[in-house]
Amino acid sequence: MGYALSPIDLIPDFVPILGHLDDLELIPLGVALLLRLIHEEILREAREKSERLDSLPQSRLAATVILALWLVLTGYLTWVELRHLL
Repeated sequence: MGYALSPIDLIPDFVPILGHLDDLELIPLGVALLLRLIHEEILREAREKSERLDSLPQSRLAATVILALWLVLTGYLTWVELRHLL
């Protein structure tokens, strides 16, 4: 997982095709290795907890309000930056 978040890359992303191809191969292999290294009991508990969380009520209204706030904030900060540059 550290490889996916690391700024250091085996093949830099600016190299055409190969730059992203190594990520497409190494990250799934890393996830598969990580799943093998996690103890079965811990993995089972995590899956059970995930299923319980999926059954909790969800609010589309809350999600819409949060998304709207992010969009307004992004628009405002973009406007401030553009005004500052001009």
